[in-house]
Amino acid sequence: MGGREAGFWDKIADKYSGQPIADQATYEKKLAMTREHLTSKMSVLEYGCGTGSTAIAHAPYVKHILATDISDAMLAHGRRKAEAAGLENITFERASVEELAESSPGYDVVLALNIIHLCRDPQAVIAKTARLLQPGGIFIQSTACLIDYGPLMRVMIPVMRLIGKAPYVAFFSPEDLFLMLDKEGFDIVETYDPGKRSAKFIIARKRMT
Repeated sequence: MGGREAGFWDKIADKYSGQPIADQATYEKKLAMTREHLTSKMSVLEYGCGTGSTAIAHAPYVKHILATDISDAMLAHGRRKAEAAGLENITFERASVEELAESSPGYDVVLALNIIHLCRDPQAVIAKTARLLQPGGIFIQSTACLIDYGPLMRVMIPVMRLIGKAPYVAFFSPEDLFLMLDKEGFDIVETYDPGKRSAKFIIARKRMT
């Protein structure tokens, strides 16, 4: 993700931070499903963390969360909210997933919530995620498969991007997404589909070999 995308998210950060969650029940279900895979000893990475709301919600259940985003303005909101909540086990860092350092043994859990479809090369991002995780680690994502949203979306989003009203968006199907995960060594553990034109929530595990 480049400077143009960062600028888009910087511009809307204040408005984004103040918006209520569109579907609270679905959000709570996703939080609960995620927490079934968290323990107090875990090191967690979230890339594309936005204003940090989900990282803050999960922080009490893990050892540490590194929450990253390309937008300084989004991260500023996250730091303020974490401080207000009295949380000291979240580190906010400006970085794209492509820039993140790989180290051994890797993270126990990686969260990618509403971000993979905003990446120019989703396959490469999923491959990078696999390298960031230790063997047997958990990859949790919520991803909009925009081919399901109809052909009009493929026309509207590029136009909106030209006038600065939308970020870059990749178009792929749920089948494409599952194939990308399989190719990079992930096995599906659990899925949740809130309904038509909703992001696919997927919990996958990195294969041991």
